[in-house]
Amino acid sequence: MTTPAKVWLRFFLIGYIVLMALWIVSLTSPVPYGDLTRIGRLSEREFGWTAPPPKVDPAYLKGTPVDQADIMVIGDSFSMTFRWQSVLAKAGYRVTTTYWGQYENALCSDFDQWIERTGFKGKLIIIESVERLLGDRTKDSMKCQKMIRPYDAMDHPLITPDETVPSPAPNWNVQFLTGITTYYNTWKAKKSATDIHFDWNTWVRPVPDGCKLFSHRLCDKMPFFAEDDDNGPLTLAHLEWMKNFTKAHSKLPIMWMVIPNKTTVYLKPDYSKDFEAGFRTSGLAGPDLYAFTREKRTQIHDFYFSNDTHMSMHGQLALGERMLAAVREVVPTPPSKSP
Repeated sequence: MTTPAKVWLRFFLIGYIVLMALWIVSLTSPVPYGDLTRIGRLSEREFGWTAPPPKVDPAYLKGTPVDQADIMVIGDSFSMTFRWQSVLAKAGYRVTTTYWGQYENALCSDFDQWIERTGFKGKLIIIESVERLLGDRTKDSMKCQKMIRPYDAMDHPLITPDETVPSPAPNWNVQFLTGITTYYNTWKAKKSATDIHFDWNTWVRPVPDGCKLFSHRLCDKMPFFAEDDDNGPLTLAHLEWMKNFTKAHSKLPIMWMVIPNKTTVYLKPDYSKDFEAGFRTSGLAGPDLYAFTREKRTQIHDFYFSNDTHMSMHGQLALGERMLAAVREVVPTPPSKSP
């Protein structure tokens, strides 16, 4: 005979089994080590890179105090690992690195006076920005009259990248439904033959010849950041601001370092074509990183991370070599090595 108590006990046991199964799925889901797999809730088993990254001597991953530096870098997350700067450091250049976000993503009209207040006595300023954020940064800079916050720089990388492929481990800090959500999202991504959008600004898209370019298991598809599209392309208006800013602040050489979006590199090479063509003939100092990334994307396996929106460490070291060549055109010899 079925009693109310037995019915409630049955429901309780079924609920307990379901909840336990959900918890086990979440617990055994690999901890995300890419920003796109994390926010898109996608499996690292399918999208995580598997080729070990290059190692860099820690001696070249140290920032220099601003009053002793040869080069000042104002950058974003593409500069936070110090990996591309390490190539400059290895060549003898002393580098100090600070970030757009520390100054409300704007370089203001009193930029020269602000540089003087930092005590910087070096020979070159490199302004680095990823493509998708430079448009808003130019707009904010045009409206900004005064740099309010004093210069601040760390002597070590803000982001420490993995130097080996992360090993599977229990995900003790995972949210309860993350595992089943990750499983479902990954299943959808594998089944879809077209672009598919997930929460938190993540697309998974087919990549032509992806398995020749990447080391992850599901190598014919890859996550991309929605802001690569949503923020719009760079235009000649953005380039005009760069030219005007350089002309207005000519006390020290300024080099521009515009890093293409991952989506631009692998799927939409003509995304900012007017800006790209204009930059080549603008007379501004700085390498054409659109041409650089088009070349290196097929030469370097995992040039950008498969599970992240950034260049991999393989890519960042190649970027450093390209920047070293550009720096030597302006400052041929590190001042510390000059006679």
